[in-house]
Amino acid sequence: MLIVPGAAGEVGVLARHAPLVATLKSGATRVHLGAGQVEEYATGPGFFTVQLDRAIAIVDHAVKATEIDREAAERMLEEAKAELERIESGESSADRWVIEQRIIHAQTQLEVATGAADLREARVKVAPVA
Repeated sequence: MLIVPGAAGEVGVLARHAPLVATLKSGATRVHLGAGQVEEYATGPGFFTVQLDRAIAIVDHAVKATEIDREAAERMLEEAKAELERIESGESSADRWVIEQRIIHAQTQLEVATGAADLREARVKVAPVA
């Protein structure tokens, strides 16, 4: 079984699933390998398709939960938040969308690393692009 973070909610796929195309949001992707073995990944936004005997997720980034460096993710989050503040105050001309994606990427890694992927409402909200 494969569970991906669909834009409208989690999507679970078993063998012989009907064809499907969906958009994905940042979140936890879980691959159930059988015998209770599950691999979890922090994945970015992207697309998901199921065709015949294949399920394919095309995402901006994917980091296996066991390989997440919490300190690096926390650093990335703090640096991106600081850059976003500079953008909002007019001190930086960096691309706001790119910085927002860095924040989401770092938050997703931290959520997956702490097992809090289902607690997305606790995530610090990123202001919408004006």
